[in-house]
Amino acid sequence: MLYDISPQVTENIAVWPGDTPMSREVLMDMKSGGHLTLSTLHSTVHLGAHADGPNHYDRDAGGIDTVDIERYLGRCRVVRVDIDRGERVTPDHVPDGPISNRVLICTGTYPDPNRFNEDFAALSPELITTFQRQGVGLVGIDTPSIDPFRSKKLESHASCAACGMAILEGLVLSHVPEGEYELIALPLALAGFDASPVRAILRALPAAGG
Repeated sequence: MLYDISPQVTENIAVWPGDTPMSREVLMDMKSGGHLTLSTLHSTVHLGAHADGPNHYDRDAGGIDTVDIERYLGRCRVVRVDIDRGERVTPDHVPDGPISNRVLICTGTYPDPNRFNEDFAALSPELITTFQRQGVGLVGIDTPSIDPFRSKKLESHASCAACGMAILEGLVLSHVPEGEYELIALPLALAGFDASPVRAILRALPAAGG
């Protein structure tokens, strides 16, 4: 079984206020007599489900192309948390702790990818450091950012930089039961870029003894 955890990318998808919205320019169209269809994509690289590059939040770090691709492929755990909008997820919200080196957090506080709401939940720096001690190398969330909308210090991004942790944002997890999966969310090798869109999916693990 596969779960697609990427929002559909259309011209209606919301982007961070002030960032570049998605648009498509059709250069050639078979329906208009062209011998093929050819189009250009205009967009922020922080579009829909995306992987942050280290240089997005660390001035001296490399781009998304420098992150080990294995971070985005392999066993992961989906965790649902009971949290109000505008709050940060703390270690207390994840009492059992992760049992995988990739953890995706479902907050339910950003329900519509086509309508940007500023009061989404985020992650706490303490959660990042706790995950790092438990062997987590990637964290993902179902909101536009692991830090609150109005944060300028980006404490959780800074904590990920200090811990060497990869970040996925903008995931859609409302339809995914809690549990263990295989994550496949490969970013493009965009040299020097601060992020890359991903087509993120979860694949159910084989049953024990299967």
